[in-house]
Amino acid sequence: MSETTTPSSGAPAPAPVADITKPLDSEPKGKTGAARILGGRDAITIYALVAFLIYAALAIPRFASPVTTGFLLLDVIPVLLIAMPMTLIIVTGEIDLSVASIAGLTSALMGVLWAGGMDIWQVLAISLLAGIIAGMFNGFLIAVLGLPSLAVTIGTLALFRGLALVVIGDNAVANFPKELTAFFTSKLGGTGIPTVMIGVVLVMIFFAVLLHFTPFGRGLFAMGYSKEAASFVGIKVARSKFWLYVGSGAVSALAGIYWTLRYTSARSDNASGLELAVIAAVLLGGVSIFGGKGSIPGVIAGVLLIGTLNYALRLGRVSDVVLITVTGLLLIVSVVAPSIGSAVKEWRHTRRVRRSFSQRQTRTSTH
Repeated sequence: MSETTTPSSGAPAPAPVADITKPLDSEPKGKTGAARILGGRDAITIYALVAFLIYAALAIPRFASPVTTGFLLLDVIPVLLIAMPMTLIIVTGEIDLSVASIAGLTSALMGVLWAGGMDIWQVLAISLLAGIIAGMFNGFLIAVLGLPSLAVTIGTLALFRGLALVVIGDNAVANFPKELTAFFTSKLGGTGIPTVMIGVVLVMIFFAVLLHFTPFGRGLFAMGYSKEAASFVGIKVARSKFWLYVGSGAVSALAGIYWTLRYTSARSDNASGLELAVIAAVLLGGVSIFGGKGSIPGVIAGVLLIGTLNYALRLGRVSDVVLITVTGLLLIVSVVAPSIGSAVKEWRHTRRVRRSFSQRQTRTSTH
């Protein structure tokens, strides 16, 4: 191999070497912020919701009507409410399986207090307080004692449902004030939209702002990635988790109050199985079961997608067993699909990196 010389000294000059710090055209490039938002899991859920609504409006008789809108929203309101604090809890990498049991306990307590002659507003206040206390109990065990949330809330799921049965037994109370029950099923004009959706929207806005636009919300994402790292940078991990479970208990109590007054019946088994629909909707809406990822808009779309699908199946006179099966399948898909997607992404990224490295080696050897 011939050598080149420098003009000044005549000494051999080193052969030119390719600059391997310069990126190649084929090297993987990260997505822009807009591309990440438009291609994220929550965005995909929104696209699926819009597509299914269009299909249902065109293909299912009586679906595109104010009556359908009203009954659909009345059905999803409890799931929408509980899904808001559940989103924040799962973002931190925790879970709360006791939400439906808290709603049932609240309903049972409402029935007993009202049947005992207490003023309805005192009944509502005490029932809400009971939900808060149940949330504080969960928060104490998980945040203060450091017990795993899955084990704790499986236990309190059974505990609170058992307490509801102790409180009211097999009885049902149905003579709540007609003005109040009528309000919980009333509509805004001819739109079919329930009046109580105003309060539900306010709850959704509160949790959206809390998660996405406050330091507290950013701390929840950090906790989902690593609780140790979050604690190291000054985030009060235990305190944050405690208040999340208090909020979950309060909102679950609101869902129990709504359930009782909408159906005008206080029973110990009210809202049974609701936690399955809530968790399925949250995960379908793009929240990672491992924590650290998720958004309120995606979760709202997930709730509406599951609710719309179930309502469309009901219009087709499909049995409740099939509806439960569909919800379970959606829950499985919500957990498995992201893992498969991540594995495919990792494989494609590794393949591109290897190809890029091979091209660099080839370019270097030619010089």
